[in-house]
Amino acid sequence: MTTNNPAIKRQVIGLIPAGGQGTRISPLPLSKELYPIGFRFLENNTKLRPKVVGHYLLEKMQSAGIDKAYFILRPGKWDIPAYFGDGAMLSMNLGYLIMNLPYGVPYTLDQAYPFVQDAVVALGFPDILFEPEDAFNRVLTRLDNNGADIVLGLFPCSQPEKAGMVDFNESGKVLKIIEKVKDCTLSHMWGIAVWSPRFTKFIHELLINLKTQGNLSEESELRLSDVMQLAIDEGMQVEAEVLPGASYIDIGTPDDLVKAVREFAANC
Repeated sequence: MTTNNPAIKRQVIGLIPAGGQGTRISPLPLSKELYPIGFRFLENNTKLRPKVVGHYLLEKMQSAGIDKAYFILRPGKWDIPAYFGDGAMLSMNLGYLIMNLPYGVPYTLDQAYPFVQDAVVALGFPDILFEPEDAFNRVLTRLDNNGADIVLGLFPCSQPEKAGMVDFNESGKVLKIIEKVKDCTLSHMWGIAVWSPRFTKFIHELLINLKTQGNLSEESELRLSDVMQLAIDEGMQVEAEVLPGASYIDIGTPDDLVKAVREFAANC
């Protein structure tokens, strides 16, 4: 039997960093990844229940054939594993890891290194709502077809000061990633990513070197975009997939949280 699902061809594992404290929308009675946005039906579409924001990301991973994912948590965010459990509600296998060094997303992701070092990684953020539904399938297909080291899923963006903006050519080759710069003429940001074991090893070895050199500081947070740019500079093949009909809402800001609640309640 043949399949067009790229996650079936080789092992793909989802990584979901959930170490943020949600300070921009605090105080909250729960982790921001569990904030109810819209609704879902249970038991043959007969019972309506709230749907938490992190559920949308897991659905998109699952629809791309990704059946295993790890949340990487800040200590104290135990409500996330209490809610999602082993992943049975989504027909997925979920695991939970605890972040160690609080110096940026690369350090958070590296906690999963022993579990994902030989797999393709699919990265998504659990406080983000995005379209299209087949976003992960598209970036995984490009990764497989082009033999890239990293593929970034791109979304239109008019607020470059809040995002990692991507400069790419007509063939989709990423030339540069510019993180949170107000005066920027680029039109697309990256919001999801998939990568090969080569980049997983690149992150791991870079962090080992930084730890050895003692270059650690919460004030000078290491951003994943910066690590990706280092990979580009080292000659890794980084490509962009412009997602059709794409939209992207970060519920971690008050204005976008209001927008998401209104939009998804109206769609019910």
